[in-house]
Amino acid sequence: MPVLVITGTGTEVGKTVVTAAVAAAALAAGESVAVLKAAQTGVAPDEPGDALEAARLAGAVTVAEVARYPEPLAPGTAARRAGRAPVRPWEVAEAAGRLAAEHDLVLVEGAGGLLVRFDDAGGTLADAAGALAAPVLVVASAGLGTLNTTELTARELRTRGLLLPGVVIGSWPGAPDLASRCNLADLPEVAGAPLLGAVPAGAGGFDPGAFRTAAPGWLAPALRGTWDADAFRAREGA
Repeated sequence: MPVLVITGTGTEVGKTVVTAAVAAAALAAGESVAVLKAAQTGVAPDEPGDALEAARLAGAVTVAEVARYPEPLAPGTAARRAGRAPVRPWEVAEAAGRLAAEHDLVLVEGAGGLLVRFDDAGGTLADAAGALAAPVLVVASAGLGTLNTTELTARELRTRGLLLPGVVIGSWPGAPDLASRCNLADLPEVAGAPLLGAVPAGAGGFDPGAFRTAAPGWLAPALRGTWDADAFRAREGA
């Protein structure tokens, strides 16, 4: 799995923190890691973006962006409003391919959800994943409403013939409600893929050293971690 694409079921579901956790677990396993942000929006030229935030938490990873735009909008819209060239899926694939030649693992983080448009032609992160023939990890929210968006994302991936290795909950609450606990069983059912981890809410605010130590415990062995879905469900009363 030299390239792993990471998408979310929407915005603010924890993609960057999950990306950092996957990177930290891979680093702990002795692998070299690069984090590529396909399209960074909502930051000024001199501000750190999501890739740098992942590196701050995870450690010594190579960071790269294909493009960035100042307004916090969908990449295609942000590019148009800024009067700049949009990101093309093939550019994301080429950038990831270059990084893959020099790293054991390349994590490609999308912007928003799987089908957020990069350009006026309708190019998306899904198209970039297709060009790379790369698996796509889905980051989902924990609570009410997540089943619909997760299933829609999973269906789109299957329609395109893309591999979905699993789902990670991007922000698991300290006091989960009934819906969240039930979703531990229902998310893998609707996704047709296993639950591969649950990152605790607020993990992005951890001290980086504590984050790196804890990250493998949030992720399943498929993501180089030690997390066990059955044990987690039992612990949370699911």
